[in-house]
Amino acid sequence: MTAASNRRVRCLLLVLAALLLTLAPHAPAVAAGSRGAEVVAVTQVADRQVDLSVRSSALGGRTVNVRLLTPDGWNPRDHHRRRPTLWLLHGCCGDYTSWTDMTDVAGVTSLRDVLVVMPEASWNGWYSDWWNHGRGGAPAWETFHTQELRRLLERDWGAGSRRVVAGLSMGGQGALMYAARHPGKAAAAFSGSVHPLLNDESRKRLMGFFAGRGDDPLKVWGDPVAQRSVWAAHDPYHLARRLTSIPVHLSCGDGTTGPLDPPGTTSDLEADFNRQNQALADRLHRLGARHLTTHFYGPGTHGWAYWQRELHASLPMLLRGLGMRP
Repeated sequence: MTAASNRRVRCLLLVLAALLLTLAPHAPAVAAGSRGAEVVAVTQVADRQVDLSVRSSALGGRTVNVRLLTPDGWNPRDHHRRRPTLWLLHGCCGDYTSWTDMTDVAGVTSLRDVLVVMPEASWNGWYSDWWNHGRGGAPAWETFHTQELRRLLERDWGAGSRRVVAGLSMGGQGALMYAARHPGKAAAAFSGSVHPLLNDESRKRLMGFFAGRGDDPLKVWGDPVAQRSVWAAHDPYHLARRLTSIPVHLSCGDGTTGPLDPPGTTSDLEADFNRQNQALADRLHRLGARHLTTHFYGPGTHGWAYWQRELHASLPMLLRGLGMRP
C-alpha cells in the first residue's frame, strides 16, 4: 500500500470515528478511574429508581451498587439544574435496597423534588475507613461515600451541594458521624448506634457485630481500649460539639413490646441503643444545641415499622435543611 493510500485510510477511519461519536447516545459521563470511582453499569429498576454500579478505588477496586430515587423531571445531563440530596443509610445486615424494599419512601410526595441517594455500605462496614491493624486501606467506606461517590453524583448525576443525611441502626451512627465530619445541613438517626463507648455492654455488643461472620473484629476500629481514639473518632457522642450547629433528630424505642410489634417481642439491642441516644441527647443539650429534636417513644423494638414512621416524622426538619418547604 502506498503512502497516499495509507493517508486516505487514516482519514476515512477518523471520519467514521467522528460519525460514531455523533450518533452515540448521550449518557452522563462517568468518573475517570484516576479520580477514584467510575460508573460501570446503570440499571432502571422501577419508576424513578436507578441503580448505579460503581467501581471504587477506596474499596480496593470493588464494584458496589448505589440506588437513586430520582426527582420528577430529573435529567443528569442538565448541568444548570442540580437537585438537593437526601442520603439514606442502611443498617447492619442490610444493603442499598433496604429503604425502598422495606419502607414507602418511593411513594413519599414531598421527596419528588429531591434526589435520594441510598448507597451500599456492606452488611457490616460501619461507614468507616477500616483501621486494618494500623495499615488502613480498603475498605474505606467513609472515603467512598463522602468523597468518591459524592463528587461523582455532583458532577455527572444531577446532585447539588446541599445535602442532608438520615440512617437507622449502623446507618444512624454513620449519619451523625458523616454530618459531624463532613458538614451537611441536617441529620437524623433512627435507633442509632450513637455512643458505642458508653459502657462495656455497648462495646462488647459492637465487637460482636464487628466479628460478624467470622471477621476479625479488630480490623474496623481496633481495640476499644488500645485504640480508644479511633473509636472516639467514630462515636457521635464524642463528636457532639460538631453537631450543635445543625438540626439533629434522634429517635429510639426502649426495647419492650411496642404498638408496632408482634406480641411478646423485645430487643436488648434497642434497649442498649436507647441508653446511648439518651446519653447523646443529654450531651447535646449541655453543649447548647439549639436545633435538637428527640422522640424517645418508650415501648418499641428494633424494626422497620418504627423506622418508616420516624423517617416521616423527621422529613419536615430534613426538608427545611435542604431549603425546601415541608
